[in-house]
Amino acid sequence: MKVKDIMTKTIAFIKPDDTVILAAQLMKEHNVGSIPVCRGEKVIGIISDRDIALKAVANGSNPATLSVSEIMSPNPILGDPEMDVTEAGKIMGENQIRRLPIVENNKLVGIISLGDLAVEPMIQEKAGDVLSEVSEPSRPKF
Repeated sequence: MKVKDIMTKTIAFIKPDDTVILAAQLMKEHNVGSIPVCRGEKVIGIISDRDIALKAVANGSNPATLSVSEIMSPNPILGDPEMDVTEAGKIMGENQIRRLPIVENNKLVGIISLGDLAVEPMIQEKAGDVLSEVSEPSRPKF
């Protein structure tokens, strides 16, 4: 099965100069935990609710004036719509990511999430493997 068969094709995205508060509002509106950051149609980063909590709020920054580019994760891992879902799951597990932006000709065309893998009967076992890899604990930095 190909990624294009199960990916979400309508994706919210944000521009690097938009505010962090707008990113949070979009996450709430679309009920998602991360949003691709695009310059034009090209994905240049991803911002997550975790980025907002740890890189903005915990540091005392004002999310209304802080730009997305200041806290986003640059150079995100990207997938291709023609890749097999098993390969996408492997990439997600190895990189401990729950969502994989999908691009074609440098243009954002979709996103696949751990949830997309979990609801697909043919790949539910792989979703469990990915969840185990994504959920491996990290060691705190002291």
